[in-house]
Amino acid sequence: MSFTTPNLCHSRGIQYLFNPYPPPYGTSPITPRAIEISQLHSFHPFPSLPPSSPAMKITFSVAALMVAVATIQTGASLVKLDHTVGFTIGVKNNPEFAPNATKLVFKAWSKYSKFATSHRIGRYFAAQVPVTNHANDLEYYATVKVGTPGQNFKLDFDTGSSDLWFPYTKCGAACKGKSIYDPKKSSTYKKDGRSWNIQYGDGSTSSGILGRDTVVLGGIPIANQTIDMADRISAQLQGDIVDGILGLGFDSGSTVQGTKTPMTNLIQQKLIKQPIFGVYLGKASRGGGGAYIFGGYDKTKLARNLTTVPVDSSQGYWAITVSNMKVNGTAKAVVNKFQGIVDTGTTLLLLPNDVASNLAKNLKAADNGDGTFTITCNPAKLQDVTFSIAGATFKIAKEDLIFQKHGTSCIAGFGYSSLPFAILGDVFIKNNYVVFNQKIPQIQLAPLAGIYTRVLGHR
Repeated sequence: MSFTTPNLCHSRGIQYLFNPYPPPYGTSPITPRAIEISQLHSFHPFPSLPPSSPAMKITFSVAALMVAVATIQTGASLVKLDHTVGFTIGVKNNPEFAPNATKLVFKAWSKYSKFATSHRIGRYFAAQVPVTNHANDLEYYATVKVGTPGQNFKLDFDTGSSDLWFPYTKCGAACKGKSIYDPKKSSTYKKDGRSWNIQYGDGSTSSGILGRDTVVLGGIPIANQTIDMADRISAQLQGDIVDGILGLGFDSGSTVQGTKTPMTNLIQQKLIKQPIFGVYLGKASRGGGGAYIFGGYDKTKLARNLTTVPVDSSQGYWAITVSNMKVNGTAKAVVNKFQGIVDTGTTLLLLPNDVASNLAKNLKAADNGDGTFTITCNPAKLQDVTFSIAGATFKIAKEDLIFQKHGTSCIAGFGYSSLPFAILGDVFIKNNYVVFNQKIPQIQLAPLAGIYTRVLGHR
């Protein structure tokens, strides 16, 4: 069947590779929070997609992620912290904006195609950073201060990239409407001098120079944090509500090798005792919002004990193994073992072609030929999708399988690509609480439950 989604997507994204095709595929950003994928060591071409549409003619060259995950016995030691700890950075729920699912899928492909407040306990911190849920679960961002005195920026927190970037004074008219960093107004700014450049799928670039400054994350001042100061931002990015990205991937994924992420500096500067951060992404249907907790996690959000899952971080990502995926817990798996990247910077659940095809068949979803599926708009006619991970079961609620209504039909919350791995984006994460441990590395998962009332950290 043919299906056309409305052109409703804000321009946004970080990194693409080559996209030679005309509009709407060649000139528009595709997913809400793109992931920088740079400095990978080996590249393997993806097979060409069927020539049924311009979008399907794209051939990608990506880094092969060898996600052979070793079993890790050690778990994070998570200790209770009094619930009075922590200041809160106020945020607002922004329900406006309807995205284009097709572009979300393409942007997710592209981003992987290169392959508040705190309370001091002694010398350690646990920092709570609430986030804004923008446009009905499209993306989540927080306000971060940079420099002394602090200059405020709306940043998209992204576990699928490793750079911290935003515009600065030399960006000019291209950055009109965005918050602009002025290094001359910061007493803690230090020059770096190195340049950075991110290539976009349509051939445009975002580029600039590196600097260092104090970055205040949830009330914690991180000294000498490397910042990517953008002096050029393509037209596709100018309409995005966020000013930039705060990457929470591993250092090896940074655009300029040798630079450290804010999370690494939190650990090395001993601003948090444990190398973890907990992530809760709220659903717009339940009030929106969400929060990141650096150095701790929120126990009240857990429906059961956390399950420890080994991570392969060799390519800079939070890559895990999914043992199987089922519809409504049926005995027969829709698909068995596959790899997935846990990515707060991607809106949808993006699956390899065969995995997505099997899931669509079970849910009676129709392939639109552009990386998306048409699905019923009635949740009562759908079933939950469950994932077996490290011996435990996690789900995507059936209502979250419906992403966007278009006329009398709907676009599914999952899509497909020729990537050799899945991207477990916000559709998955907003159903499950995730604790990321950078040092081991590993994640810990639990189904979501309850209301955000207490912070867990470390004494």
